[in-house]
Amino acid sequence: MTQQSIQLCREGAELNRSCRFRKGNIVNLPEMGKVIVAGDLHGHRRNFERIRKLADLENNPWTHVVLQEIIHGGPEDDLGGCLSWQLLFDAIRYKIEFPDQVHILLGNHDTAAICNSSVLKAGKEMNRAMQSAMHRHFEDRYDKVYAAMTDYMLSQPLAIRCANRIWISHSLPADQYIDDFDLSIFNRPYTLDDIERPNGVYLLTWGRRHSPEALKRLAKMLDVDVFVLGHQPQEMGWSLAGPNTLILASEHSFGCLLQFDLDTPYTAASMAGNIVPLNTIA
Repeated sequence: MTQQSIQLCREGAELNRSCRFRKGNIVNLPEMGKVIVAGDLHGHRRNFERIRKLADLENNPWTHVVLQEIIHGGPEDDLGGCLSWQLLFDAIRYKIEFPDQVHILLGNHDTAAICNSSVLKAGKEMNRAMQSAMHRHFEDRYDKVYAAMTDYMLSQPLAIRCANRIWISHSLPADQYIDDFDLSIFNRPYTLDDIERPNGVYLLTWGRRHSPEALKRLAKMLDVDVFVLGHQPQEMGWSLAGPNTLILASEHSFGCLLQFDLDTPYTAASMAGNIVPLNTIA
């Protein structure tokens, strides 16, 4: 089981890096097909299963699924350890099964796991909770499995660019850091230094509460029209955050996903009509 987990992470990392749609750290989707985007999952297995059911990738070779923020949350072991690493491993298996259709974006909880830094959720320090559960499961092989998992996370793309000018990423740099944001992170392998505060990957994955002016400026910098983000909690599963940005969350019973066609132009407001509450998928 331990060696299988290590090999799983290594294979997933290789497929992330070799995805035929990936250039640098951006996955550039084609001009036809369909995209299903989930917000933060945080260990919510039932919603992951619902996403898989709706996507039905076995029968839809032109559909792409975008996942993010899988770790930290959901079921716990008997001692309160976070079991979300199990869902991450299942998501990697999904990626291996459909390597050019499943895209798992890097999020801020991933960067916290890589750097072994504190990250709180519902009053609990999630890295410690997840690591303790993994220690109990893998015992003396824990270090090797955790290293393989974090190497996998370092292979994840940073963003999706769609042909119809839609950009999907976990977040965007906060207003005050736009001038410091290093666009080169999209074109070169990112490093541990890049995910440390206040460097480029950190800024990309941790920014919140963007002003309309900042979002307009970022859209011009990245040459896109609409942003689809996660990262910010959404009590009802989604929201419009300014005229060009939609935010998703998929981590609870009111979680949602977004689906859209790659050959259709959208505004953020028109995309809102394509929101699907996950609890409507049987």
